[in-house]
Amino acid sequence: MKLAPLWTLVAPIAGWLLLGGTYLGWEGAYLILVALGLGACIVAGVYHAEVVAHRVGEPFGTLLLALAITVIEVALILTLMVAGGEAARSIARDTVFAAVMIILNGIVGLCLLAGGTRYGEQEFTQSGTTAALTTLTAIAVLTLILPNYTSTTPGPYYSSSQLGFIAIVSLVLYGTFVVVQTISHRSYFLQANEEPHGPAPSNRKAVASGILLVVALTAVVMNAKALAPSLERMVEAVGAPQAGVGVLIALLVMGPEGYAALRAARANRLQTSLNLALGSALASIGLTIPAVAVLSLVTGRTLALGLDAMGTALLVLSLFIAALSLSTGRTTVLQGIVHLVIFAVYLFTTVVP
Repeated sequence: MKLAPLWTLVAPIAGWLLLGGTYLGWEGAYLILVALGLGACIVAGVYHAEVVAHRVGEPFGTLLLALAITVIEVALILTLMVAGGEAARSIARDTVFAAVMIILNGIVGLCLLAGGTRYGEQEFTQSGTTAALTTLTAIAVLTLILPNYTSTTPGPYYSSSQLGFIAIVSLVLYGTFVVVQTISHRSYFLQANEEPHGPAPSNRKAVASGILLVVALTAVVMNAKALAPSLERMVEAVGAPQAGVGVLIALLVMGPEGYAALRAARANRLQTSLNLALGSALASIGLTIPAVAVLSLVTGRTLALGLDAMGTALLVLSLFIAALSLSTGRTTVLQGIVHLVIFAVYLFTTVVP
C-alpha cells in the first residue's frame, strides 16, 4: 500500500497545536502562524478528500466532502449564535448568503476560468447541473427572500410556524436531491468522457484518510473561529459593515471545497468540480437553515433570515446567470469572467454598501 505523504499527516496535527496557542492568549504575529496552519489544513483536507472520493467513486466523493465541511460549518454557526445572543440573530443568514455567493460566483467562476484557459472549452452533464441549480434556487428564495414578504411577522423574520415549515421544506428538497444524485439518477452527475484516475486506494488507506479529513476540516473551522476576533477588528478598522466578518469567515471555511473544485477543473474534470461546488452550496443552505431554525424554536432566539434589497438583487442575479451560463453543457472563459465580475461586485458592495 502506498503511504500518504508525511505532510498530509503533519499539517492537521500542526493546525491543532497552533490552535492551542490561541487558547493561551497568544496574539499578534502568532496569528500569522495560525493562518498559515489553517491554509496547510485546507490543502491536507483536500488531499484526504480526494483519496476517499477516489475510493467510493463519484458522485459520493464530492457529496462526502460537501457534507463534512457543512456539518462543521453548522456547528460553528450554532456555537456563535449561542455565544452571541440577540446580537447574533443574523449570523446564520450572513454566513449562508456569503457561502452561496462565494460558491456560485467565486468558486464556479475560478473553475470555469481555469478550465477554459487551459482547455479552451470544457463539457459537463447538463441534466445534473440543472437539477442542482433548480433545487438551489428554490431553497435560496424560500429561506433568504420570502421572509421579507410574509405578513404574519413584519421584517426579515418568519413566525414560529412558518420557520418550522420552511425548515422541513428545506430538508425535503435537499434530501430529495441527494437521493436523485446518488441513487435514482446517478448518471446525471457523471462525466461520460472523464479519464480514469488509476487504481483506487485500499480500504485501509481510505479509512485513514477519512479520519484525517475530519481532523483537518475541524482544525480549519476552529482556527477560523480563533481568527474571527482579529477579522472583526480589521473590518471595523476599514469601516466596513459587520456582514464583512461573515464573508471573511466563509471564505476561510469554504477553502477546502474551493481548492478541490479548482484542482478538478484544471484536471479537465469539470463535472466533478460542479458537483462539488453546487453540492456544497445546497448542503450549506439546505442543512444550515433547518439546524438554526431548530435552535431558534427551542431557545426562543430571534432569527433574521430575509436579505436586504441589495442582497436580494445580487442573489437573484447570481442564480439567473448561473442558470444561463450552465445551460448548454459547455463552458469557456467568458462564463468564468462573468461569474467572477459578479463576485467582485458582491465583495465591493459588502465593504462599500
